[in-house]
Amino acid sequence: MATHVALLRGINLGSRNRIPMARLREVLAGVGYEDARTHLQSGNVVVRSGDSASKLARKIEQAIDAEWGFDVPVIVRSKAELAKVVATDPFGDVADDPSRYVVMFMARKPAAGAHSAIDAERYEPERYELIGRELYAWLPDGQHDSKLMKALSAARSDVRGTVRNWRTVTKLLELAG
Repeated sequence: MATHVALLRGINLGSRNRIPMARLREVLAGVGYEDARTHLQSGNVVVRSGDSASKLARKIEQAIDAEWGFDVPVIVRSKAELAKVVATDPFGDVADDPSRYVVMFMARKPAAGAHSAIDAERYEPERYELIGRELYAWLPDGQHDSKLMKALSAARSDVRGTVRNWRTVTKLLELAG
């Protein structure tokens, strides 16, 4: 049994795709994940499972569809993978606000060169770095109006992903511990 973090994309944003976390824990217990823990209302779940990451993601997606009737993409990382994300921390020396430092977790690594057309200097002081299936972004003025995030999202349009701020990423690693 390994510890995994499941990141649900696009839930509890305004009135759409509402999923109460207490009920989500019950639903996950019903499919065999009795030790499910959630963090915040934005779809962060820590579970212990013998399933592979891809099987775990599929089972959670199917359970959500069966219970609530909508498609929610789920990205899964093992505790070890999440620890590596935190240890890598390419902007730790400049990111002084964890709510403006984000990681986009992607289902798979984007195609080679997917971000090569993005002129990083054009977006300064915003910065990004793609490392494997994670895209780190320092957004000193916030994510909402970030031109860099819009460009990065467009560049990886063929890859499912979800974003978490650094505070949430480190809290999830703590919960997984």
